[in-house]
Amino acid sequence: MTDRETWATRIGFILASIGSAVGLGNIWRFPYQTAEFGGAAFLLVYLLAVVVIGLPAILAEFVVGRRADISAISAFDALDHPGWRAVGALGVFGGFWTLSYYSVVGGWVFRYIGASVTGGYLEAPGEYFGAVSAGPEALALHAAFMLVTVGIVAFGIRGGIEKATKVMVPSIVILLVGLAVYAFTLPGSGAGYQYFLSPDFGALMENYQTVVPAAVGQALFSLSLGFAVMITYASYIDDDENLFVDGGAIALTNTLIGITAGLVVFPLLAVQGGGYGEAGPGAIFVSIPTALSDVPFGSAVGFVFFLIVAVAALSSAISLLEVVVSHLVDTYGFERRRTTVLLGGIVFALGIPSALDTAWLTWFDAIGVNLLLPTAVLLVVVFVGWVLADDAVEEIRKGADGFETVGTVWLWSIRSIVFLAVLGTVALSLFELTGAPL
Repeated sequence: MTDRETWATRIGFILASIGSAVGLGNIWRFPYQTAEFGGAAFLLVYLLAVVVIGLPAILAEFVVGRRADISAISAFDALDHPGWRAVGALGVFGGFWTLSYYSVVGGWVFRYIGASVTGGYLEAPGEYFGAVSAGPEALALHAAFMLVTVGIVAFGIRGGIEKATKVMVPSIVILLVGLAVYAFTLPGSGAGYQYFLSPDFGALMENYQTVVPAAVGQALFSLSLGFAVMITYASYIDDDENLFVDGGAIALTNTLIGITAGLVVFPLLAVQGGGYGEAGPGAIFVSIPTALSDVPFGSAVGFVFFLIVAVAALSSAISLLEVVVSHLVDTYGFERRRTTVLLGGIVFALGIPSALDTAWLTWFDAIGVNLLLPTAVLLVVVFVGWVLADDAVEEIRKGADGFETVGTVWLWSIRSIVFLAVLGTVALSLFELTGAPL
């Protein structure tokens, strides 16, 4: 293996990780999941899941990546536990699987950026989405999104991913905050804040069997956990960085961006009369354009909104592709650019069914987020909590500036709260997917 690249700067690693975490998970999936599972009740469980489960879990993936200093599958060989390679392989496969339909959604976003210039979706948003979300045009835009993703990853860690995310993440934050301020000024937006920020605890208790796994799954998805992304990204960082501080910064920023997205989406939905629960994968492509038809400067606001979504989508897509590319480059010495093009073509082919029929996209999403993702996280938690335990604590203490208790408390949380929560999520997800009674 040749000398591996590393991040040029610490902020480059943090921004790339935030970019991976933010993505469509926060701006596409988070609003429609929140709407589908009860608004503020879902938000409350989600926030709790990020702090109690997401942060310790992201540190677990960091530990594996940095200590191994190699890509996700080979990491378990480097740590002298080759029998656990399947854990890395599952994460890599999950990322590959998810990127295939994620790219289709990214293609939709490209289409809507163009349509914002002409206002083409404002007159009949539902019919417009139905016409462009599946078929030859969706397939062509899926290809276009993958081409851009491949172009960035092909230039490597410093020259491609780090440079791109240093522009992408600040742009997302600035534009999203601007839209949130705009949404606040709209008459009738208050009902959206009420739905998004005032939880109904009774509804939460009645529907916990669907709300809890969905919220935990969303927390893991929005932090890019279970896809081997954080293992791969952490393998490019130095030993003197404080993983706890970096993980906290990533989780906090990612969550704030998700909440800000909600502060844009739900006030806009309130302006057009609510209908929050009538969400689904096409939520921002139907409900938001419907709202924009009733607000000042609708086309301009739509252009900015879908530009944000496009940038966020790309920032996550490049991380999902990098996971697979890094494995082939690290382990087999493949040339990066050719490998990236080849893998991009395979992802495109896997996404063809999702581009031709949204029912396939929904199925791919359910398998990826509700099954592959939490299972991969659970296996990483077991590996770090019991197999790698002493080495993991040593690794988490590096760069912790003498806070020796950090490792002990973190390991305890991994072995108890995180393990039980993710195990329960996997079980509930299996019940949900199979339709078995609880």
